[in-house]
Amino acid sequence: MSNERTPLITSGVCGLNVTAAVCGTDTDPAQESSSGTANQSPRKLNTFFGVMVPTVLSMFSIVLFLRTGFVVGHAGLLQALLMVVVAYTIISLTILSICAISTNGAIQGGGAYYMISRSLGPEFGGSIGLMFFLAKIFACGGYVLGLVEAILDVFGLDPESSVSTGVRVLPQGYWYTVLYSSVILLLCLLVCLVGAHIYSRTAFVILLVVTVSLLSVFISSVAVKPQEFIITHHGSSNQTLRYNASYTGFSATTLKNNLGPGYSLDYSTNSVMSFATVFAVMFTSCTGIMAGANMSGELKNPSVAIPKGTIIAVSYTFIVYVLLFFMISATCDRTLLIQDYGFLQRINLWPPFVTIGIYCASLSAAMCAMIGASRILHALALDHLFGLPLAPAAITSASGNPWVAVLFTWGLTQCVVFAGELNAIAGLVTVFYLLAYAAVDLACLALEWASAPNFRPTFQLFSWHTCLLGIVSCLAMMFIINPVYSSGSIVLLLLLLLFLHYRSPTSSWGYISQALIFHQVRKYLLMLDVRKDHVKFWRPQVLLMVANPRSSSQLILFVNQLKKGGLYVLGHVQLGDLDTLPSDPVQQQYNFWMSLVDKLGVKAFVDLTLSPTVRQGTQHLLRITGLGGMKPNMLILGFYDSCTPEDFLLQDSAFCDTAVERGGEDEFNFGVDLPSLQAHFPPVRDAESPRWLAPEEYVGIISDAIKMNKSVCLGRYFFQLEGEDKDSKVDGSERIIDVWPLNLLQPGCRDYEDVCSLFLLQMACVLNMSSKWRHAKMRIFLNVGTASSDQGWMVNEETFRELLRKLRIRASIKIVPWDSVVQHHTPTAEPAQAPSESFLSAVNRMLMEHSSQATVRFLYLPQPPSHRSQSQAFLAQLEAVTNGLGPTLLIHGVTPVTYTDL
Repeated sequence: MSNERTPLITSGVCGLNVTAAVCGTDTDPAQESSSGTANQSPRKLNTFFGVMVPTVLSMFSIVLFLRTGFVVGHAGLLQALLMVVVAYTIISLTILSICAISTNGAIQGGGAYYMISRSLGPEFGGSIGLMFFLAKIFACGGYVLGLVEAILDVFGLDPESSVSTGVRVLPQGYWYTVLYSSVILLLCLLVCLVGAHIYSRTAFVILLVVTVSLLSVFISSVAVKPQEFIITHHGSSNQTLRYNASYTGFSATTLKNNLGPGYSLDYSTNSVMSFATVFAVMFTSCTGIMAGANMSGELKNPSVAIPKGTIIAVSYTFIVYVLLFFMISATCDRTLLIQDYGFLQRINLWPPFVTIGIYCASLSAAMCAMIGASRILHALALDHLFGLPLAPAAITSASGNPWVAVLFTWGLTQCVVFAGELNAIAGLVTVFYLLAYAAVDLACLALEWASAPNFRPTFQLFSWHTCLLGIVSCLAMMFIINPVYSSGSIVLLLLLLLFLHYRSPTSSWGYISQALIFHQVRKYLLMLDVRKDHVKFWRPQVLLMVANPRSSSQLILFVNQLKKGGLYVLGHVQLGDLDTLPSDPVQQQYNFWMSLVDKLGVKAFVDLTLSPTVRQGTQHLLRITGLGGMKPNMLILGFYDSCTPEDFLLQDSAFCDTAVERGGEDEFNFGVDLPSLQAHFPPVRDAESPRWLAPEEYVGIISDAIKMNKSVCLGRYFFQLEGEDKDSKVDGSERIIDVWPLNLLQPGCRDYEDVCSLFLLQMACVLNMSSKWRHAKMRIFLNVGTASSDQGWMVNEETFRELLRKLRIRASIKIVPWDSVVQHHTPTAEPAQAPSESFLSAVNRMLMEHSSQATVRFLYLPQPPSHRSQSQAFLAQLEAVTNGLGPTLLIHGVTPVTYTDL
């Protein structure tokens, strides 16, 4: 069985062959080559260095030093605290889901993508993984732009002067911002190419620097005396705008003035702020909760490190943000908070403390985002979800560093910095992250609802309520922040889902949809009470016995049209005795039969059994096939005759080699390729081959089914039927369905309304309702005797027309005089006496005369004889009557199936 890292495309991507050095293969040597996979990556990081440090730094990032004043200034303290509580509530619910999933099994590289894809399957996992990768790209670009903003705040030229003064030597402007951002990105690229473990060690030093800077901010709030500042900005028409701002120190008046909101113009984007736009900027501080999860490929014990490190890091950052919000609300007036993002430098005992903290936090967050994005891209490439475009991203260095994925990430981030302003992309970053968080919650919710026994995470502080609340919260905040971005991201997600659904083959990871379907089907099967069955809701539930699908495929396709939304089971009996065999041979055949069902495009189940005889095996299947209220009520058999069958599998294009070329090499078929499928089923029987089913056993199967209260259908000449395959465009407009509801082998019986006759009519009507027969013309033939002066047949005709009207069956009635046929019948006192050959030939000629143009014919199947000695004669009668007719269905119904009332 394939492992969790088995590529979805085993050979060939997008129709092209890709070497193992680029894509990897599903063989062990290729995975151990120098191109490498995630399995080669050394796992060196513990909880503190691998999870806590990157998570804290990512959550501090630029918001801690550059946007806390922006948030409090516009939203006020109360709404700012509300934003923090809402944001941390959302991420806390997601963290519970992350902890549950990450403690339910071994985690490989790819973090959130790995969790989602292995929980929800490749389509959902791949699409969300790519969305999360894009979120990381935009976040990295935002961190870099924030760092450039901080650099220009200190070293940029004064907007009032074109002459450099002191350290203000860097020219400002859009293109200069892009240039500086590109230089910083290049630095991040060089660090990321060295390796994630090197960054994680240096990240601890960065965290120490940021912590010292943060302490200096709190100390300065009590040590620095009140000050006044003049802040200048470029306005429209090259105007210089000046603002008087003040730092008051701890003041109750300042705190009171900063309690309420004061949304105004943002000087960086020249747009008026609102709760949604400010929340979008603030939420970028919460986008780092998966920084540790994204390092899962480098963690020694990810199942322990991810939940423990993430919870501690998030708790720590929450406390810091709340304290910082209270501190700046009580010490700085609103003008200072709104008009100067870097105000913390102005009010610090030694401004370089804050400057260094900003640079370290922003640079660290940018590198962490770049590393996390590259790991997600690398995991996507290893799984071959998007084929050739991402194939090179699977390449790694000798130490396991995915350097090509890092280059991909760097190139895309370079495109993002052309936005020029942090606030301009904050909404998009937040929406992408919220969508990814909702997906993680959905993955955990699905696992919980599926009630799979193997979902038993060691982390227990979650429930389906927290998962559902997390999903609703994420989606609601997405549309509150930016409905356009939210709608666009969901549309992009759906397009990716559709692409992967039709692009990628089935994986060996397991599908949560299968577990959910099982859970729901079991529940509804228990609700399907057979005691509540009613005839007006009857539908055919078919067990079609198939000896060899090579000769039965046309009948399989026809019955697929006949089932009318009911149960359809293909049954097969393997002759043998389990006592004499080392293992059950039937279990190995299911994949071949299921592949046959897929190729034919029929909606059928497969049920196989091992039995000493076909008759016993059929009895087993009639008794045990199905579940609860979904059990076969009809047995269909191929006709027992001496015709040499044709090999349909050699004629259908779906089973030819050209189908492989059309389908592509990436079609996943559960280990059953087309040559294996062709080789599994034995050749069709030739004229000299002995019959492995005796006539007595065949008729005995019919008798057994009737005794078990199952209706029986015998299909003959269906190898002549065309247009039933899934690619056929036949709509039935040129087809004719003929129904002969009278028992033609017993002329004395003229009851057109017995159970069997009505069953015959119902089955013809059901076929007439199917897609390929909807426009077919249905004809019903009434056999009447006209030789006598008795005109009772006219009364019977009117009665039958009234019956059809009540049954809502639209068909034309054809009156067929059959006096010339009946005269060959010799009534005897012995009911079991076989009809004469002349009578059977006359019946056959009558059918040929009136139904030669029909596409399919429905005939009355008489009760089989009770004595084994009469079995061959019974089959001979049926063969004589149907000889040369074309596709014919002989039907014997045993249960009422029609209903005339509402």
